[in-house]
Amino acid sequence: MTAPGYQSITQDFIPTVELPDDAGTARIIAGQYQQTTGPAHTFSPLNVWDMRLQQARPVTLSQPEGWSTALVILKGSITVNGSTTASEAQLVVLSQQGDTLHLEATRDASVLLLSGEPLNEPVVGYGPFVMNTRQEIAEAVRDFNGGRFGQI
Repeated sequence: MTAPGYQSITQDFIPTVELPDDAGTARIIAGQYQQTTGPAHTFSPLNVWDMRLQQARPVTLSQPEGWSTALVILKGSITVNGSTTASEAQLVVLSQQGDTLHLEATRDASVLLLSGEPLNEPVVGYGPFVMNTRQEIAEAVRDFNGGRFGQI
């Protein structure tokens, strides 16, 4: 229930880091990779990394134990943890157990890593609104219809 806001994050503000063993690069949009922190402000701990992976250059990445992690394959194809293959326009949802992730591009790939600490709260959605209860959804709709959503 915070005030609405907007973050202007352009490419110039997103740090790019080299992955180990020439495996590729990662743009750190939110969260942290080693000592590099992304510019996006978040309300709960999460990582958003836009990665470019080189074919046949495996990389092992760390994620906090217990976090929810998903990979969106934007281009190319990858093998995840030596067993799951995924290609363009596919989503891989990983177990919350363990703290490492092993990726290998079978073709040069662009992969979006989304990882965050579970909120363990109820989720109610209605159209573009996502809240914790139906009452909060009703309040959000009233606020929107009443012009109280702020302006961008």
